[in-house]
Amino acid sequence: MKTVTKTFLRDYAHGWLSVKRKEIKDLGIVHDISSWSYMNGCSVYLEEDCDVEKYIMAQKEKGVEVKIKLGKCVESSPVRRYNRYNPYFV
Repeated sequence: MKTVTKTFLRDYAHGWLSVKRKEIKDLGIVHDISSWSYMNGCSVYLEEDCDVEKYIMAQKEKGVEVKIKLGKCVESSPVRRYNRYNPYFV
């Protein structure tokens, strides 16, 4: 089974999995991601409570295992200042 490693960014209140916009598109889950996730540049930051699981399950269906690397925990993540996820910009 193929594996991909993704970074989980977090602060003291929440967390997000960093993935590429292209992955979201290629997996066919563009319209399944909630507006609780964020976008910046070519990256999407998937909200930990529901969107991360959608991504992991979509990858699993393609035969890909997702390994998660924990990023440094900070007081307030810069992810909170990014644009909210919008499927029309993916």
